[in-house]
Amino acid sequence: MKAFIVQFPIGVLACDENNNIINKMLFPKKLQTAAKLIMALEEGKVPAELEILLTNLKNSGYDLFVFENKDLADQVKTKLSVEIAVEKPSKAGDFLRSQSSQVAVQVGFVGKAEDLSVWNHDISMEIAKQRVKVAVEKRDMIIAQAIQTLDDLDRTVNLFMGRLREWYGVHFPELDRLVEKHETYARLVLKLGRRENFSIEALRNEDIPESRTEQISIVADTSMGADVSEMDLAQITTLSNSILNMYELRKSMESYLDKTMEEVAPNVQAIVGSLLGARLIAVAGSLQNLAMRPSSTIQVLGAEKALFRSLKTGARPPKHGLIFQHALLHDAKKWQRGKIARAVAGKVAIAARIDAFGGKYAGNTLKASLEKRIEEIKEKYKEAPPVQEKKFTEPRQRPDQRSGWREDRPRRGGGDRRDRGNRGDRRPHRDNRRGDNNWRPRNRGG
Repeated sequence: MKAFIVQFPIGVLACDENNNIINKMLFPKKLQTAAKLIMALEEGKVPAELEILLTNLKNSGYDLFVFENKDLADQVKTKLSVEIAVEKPSKAGDFLRSQSSQVAVQVGFVGKAEDLSVWNHDISMEIAKQRVKVAVEKRDMIIAQAIQTLDDLDRTVNLFMGRLREWYGVHFPELDRLVEKHETYARLVLKLGRRENFSIEALRNEDIPESRTEQISIVADTSMGADVSEMDLAQITTLSNSILNMYELRKSMESYLDKTMEEVAPNVQAIVGSLLGARLIAVAGSLQNLAMRPSSTIQVLGAEKALFRSLKTGARPPKHGLIFQHALLHDAKKWQRGKIARAVAGKVAIAARIDAFGGKYAGNTLKASLEKRIEEIKEKYKEAPPVQEKKFTEPRQRPDQRSGWREDRPRRGGGDRRDRGNRGDRRPHRDNRRGDNNWRPRNRGG
C-alpha cells in the first residue's frame, strides 16, 4: 500500500490514496522546538518522531512512502530501508493544504480555524529568527570582524605613535630619525625615559643594533631638546605603555586570525595567507559570496572605484585590487603583474569554492600549481614589452578651414559674420527665461 507523507506548519501528516489521514506527527506548541523540527525536516534530517511514525505505518502494511522533499526521502530510505517515491507537489498534499484550517481542527492541533493563522504567523517569525541566528553564527562572519578590528587597531596605533613621536620629540627630537620602527621607539621611551639614560649599555640591553647604539648615545649627549618635568615624562611613558599594549593585542589578534582561517578557509589561507584571505572574505561579505564570484571579479576586488571610473570614462581598467598585497604579486615586475594577478585570482576562486562547499584540503596542490604558473610567466615575459608609439590624429578643423569650403556660401542667419554688426536691437535678451515677448536690447558696451 501507498502512504503520502505531507509536511504542514502544524506537523507531518500521513494519508492514503483516498486523502484520508491515517497517522500524524504534530509539532510541539513551543515555538523554538517546533521551528527547529521544521528546519531539520527541510534540510532532509529524520527526527525521532518521524522515524516512529514511519515505523508504525510500515508495521501496518504500508510499503511505499511518497515524499515531497527528495533529501528527506533519501534519508528515510537509507535509515529505514523502505521503498520511497518523490512527487513535488503530491496530489494528497495539494488536497490537504486546500483545507488546512479544517485539517488543523480535525487533528486537534487548534480549537478554532482562526487560531491557525496566528500559529502560522508566530512559527514563521520564529523560523526567520532561527535562520538569522544560524547565518550570524557562521565563522566567516567572525573572520570579517576580526580583520576589520585589526585594521582599526593599525590605524589607532599609527595615530598614537605620531603623537608620541611629536610629544617626546620636545625632549629628544633626534631619536625620531634614528629609530624608525614604532614599537622599538615606544619601548625605548618607556624603559629609558630621559635622554640621559640612553647609554650604550642600556641600549644594548634593549636589543638595539650595534651600528645604532653608539650613534644614539652620542646624539643623546648633545641633543638640542628641552628638559621636561617628571609629571610630563610620566604622561609620555603612560602613552608609550598603552601603545605597547596595543601591539601585544595586535599579535594576539593575528594569532587568533591564523587559527580561525585554518578552521574555516584552509585552502584560501594556503594560497594568499591569513590576513589577505580574511580581507577578501570581509570585502565579499562571506566565504560563500567569495566562492560564488568569478575569478575576474576576485582579481579586482577592492578596486571598485577604479573599475567604475574606467567604465565611465573609458580609462584603462585596474589589473588588481586587494590581491596586490600578495608577496608574489607586489614583488613582481610591473608588466608581469596583470598576468600574475589573474593566476592568483583563479586559484583563490577554486580554493574558496572548496572551503565553502565542504571539499577536501587541496591547498598544497593549488599552491604548487600557482608557483609553477608564476615561474612560467616570469620566464616567458622576462623583458618589458616594447613601448607602442601613440598614433596622433590630426586635430579637428573648423568648417572654414576644411578643404572645399565655400567662402562665398551664405551663413545661417544671413550675411557674413563680420558684417552683422551689433545685433542687440533685434535679439531677445538671453536672461529672459519666462518665454514672454518682453525683450530689451543687449548692452555690448562701446
